[in-house]
Amino acid sequence: MKNFLMAGAALGLLAACGPAEAPAKPEAPVAPEAAETEPVLNPLEVAVNNPARSDAEKARDAWRHPAETLEFFGVEPGDTVVEIWPGGGWYTNILAPYLAAGGGKLVAAGFDPAAAPDEERKQRTEARLAEFKANYADPQFGTIEYSVFSGISGPLTEPGTADVVLTFRNVHNWMSGGYTEKFFTDAYTALKPGGVLGVVEHRLPSTATQDPTGSTGYVHEDFVKARAIAAGFEFAGSSEINANPADTADHPFGVWTLPPVSSTADREGNTPDGFDPAIYADIGESDRMTLKFVKPE
Repeated sequence: MKNFLMAGAALGLLAACGPAEAPAKPEAPVAPEAAETEPVLNPLEVAVNNPARSDAEKARDAWRHPAETLEFFGVEPGDTVVEIWPGGGWYTNILAPYLAAGGGKLVAAGFDPAAAPDEERKQRTEARLAEFKANYADPQFGTIEYSVFSGISGPLTEPGTADVVLTFRNVHNWMSGGYTEKFFTDAYTALKPGGVLGVVEHRLPSTATQDPTGSTGYVHEDFVKARAIAAGFEFAGSSEINANPADTADHPFGVWTLPPVSSTADREGNTPDGFDPAIYADIGESDRMTLKFVKPE
């Protein structure tokens, strides 16, 4: 019995001294989920998404298509661009940072105080120009050069130095003032050979009669083309980027019946019987031609 117990103990000792179990193989680390990457914006998209643009401005992109329009005109960030009558700066808020980021230059050709019909309007124009300049003193807009345009103004910029001249919904104003031809001549002089003139304007159907003074705000495409070609430009193409087929261009208060102005009365305060502003709000902003011209090499 003693020998049996000793043998059992020996066997137990051998079992205790046997090889240990292999440690469990560690699990492979789980790769973290790939973080969603932000889309890379090109310089023009960055400018269009500029935080300096208000929500109200951005809301109008659906009608004005700034990125597509500037791409159609071939505006590059290193260009020298003349913007005619920038008004409140809707396009300036895109053009200025876009050009500043690429080493280009913006020339803002505003209203001309010297052309004002009286001293009161001259002072108002000067005040608006001063306010405009103050709004663009921020370094993100680069160094903007300033000039003016009117029926009596001088050169838009140094002749033969601009890559692009742009005008947005202004031709009817110059028709009213009687100096449409001067605009096209001045633009031609400002541009380099091969430079581009881009025109966006409210479009009058070809079947409608053109008022020579542009009193409704609508203009025939053929009128614009004829004036540009007479100044020496070559027609380089058109785009329907800014078209609105719902606009019939025959509204009680001209183009100003539509948004964003949405007039409900004429200058004397008269409103036609049965006038329904909702009809014009539903149409949206005007139908617009988008025309590209080139100064021959």
